[in-house]
Amino acid sequence: MPANRSTVLRRTFAAVAALPLLTLAACGYGSDSDDKDTAKVAAGAEKIEGLDTVKIGYFGNLTHATALVGRQQGLFQKELGATKAEYATFNAGPSETEALNSGSIDIGWIGPSPAINGYSKSDGKSLRIIGGSASGGVKLVVNPKKIKSLKDVKGKKIATPQLGNTQDVAFLNWIAEQGWKVDAESGKGDVSVIRTDNKITPDAYKSGSIDGAWVPEPTASKLVAEGGKVLLDEADLWPDKKFVITNIIVSQKFLKAHPKVVEAVLTGAVKTNKWIGANPDEAKKAANARLKEDSGKELPADVLDPAWKSIQITNDPLAATLDTEAAHAVKAGLLEAPDLKGIYDLTLLNKVLKAEGESTVDDAGLGVK
Repeated sequence: MPANRSTVLRRTFAAVAALPLLTLAACGYGSDSDDKDTAKVAAGAEKIEGLDTVKIGYFGNLTHATALVGRQQGLFQKELGATKAEYATFNAGPSETEALNSGSIDIGWIGPSPAINGYSKSDGKSLRIIGGSASGGVKLVVNPKKIKSLKDVKGKKIATPQLGNTQDVAFLNWIAEQGWKVDAESGKGDVSVIRTDNKITPDAYKSGSIDGAWVPEPTASKLVAEGGKVLLDEADLWPDKKFVITNIIVSQKFLKAHPKVVEAVLTGAVKTNKWIGANPDEAKKAANARLKEDSGKELPADVLDPAWKSIQITNDPLAATLDTEAAHAVKAGLLEAPDLKGIYDLTLLNKVLKAEGESTVDDAGLGVK
């Protein structure tokens, strides 16, 4: 860890804060038009709490399958009635957190590290985690000609999606566990950590500017399709091979003002997860169709099929693993030890789960009182 930790912390957060201005434009934030959506407001439907719209954010990753499928199948809009769901897509968590803080979105699907950062940086005032969404789906994929074993990663150039995002923190933690040194802010050290937009990571791999990447699906499977080899599945580093990769967050201001709207979105999420479980092949096609709408390109079968199999869809936020991931961020020098008590509010989720005949979930002692 760097000697002057507070300086690194300030610089790191300053860098993260600056990134959204670039990332939002790159990932098409705000570019989604209503006529692309499958969902239409039903005739005679009423607005919930008189609200015209709810703004929802997510990534174009299969680890955000609930958001992809729920949007594509119109399951969120069905629960929202005449309150129109508007969507924005992101490349990585820090930019989405900034959008939530600014009011550009109200609810979002996001990884654990940016949720932790957003909560701790605001002294527990900005967001709440209100549900889980996915576990797994993250891999270290490398060029097999350059890297044949884990020890060969030392001295190589490995991409992560963004400074301070969930995969970035996980990779920095793994590097530290190998006994190697890397400056978290610059990414320089025994391994060169190259922060690269998921959309261009496959091209960076093909050009040889990176030797591998620690990335979520479908980027991991895209690299495999380009000749890369899965050197490590992050699930193998966790007990029971389960760890939170995607949560649902909401701004505390929006949650307080519009709890029934939040409950409707959570109902849509739970029903989407149930539909995915009952219709895996159709759900895979729906997720791919949404990716095509969002990015203009669908995934080929040799990417889609293995990527889909590696992700576990869940309503459970796997709260105990969030605490561990926070410790990883502290260890990497990206975060002062946070107080995460109150980061979860699973009240509405458990209400929905009971109504749907599903098992309730636990906040591991980190729930709001």
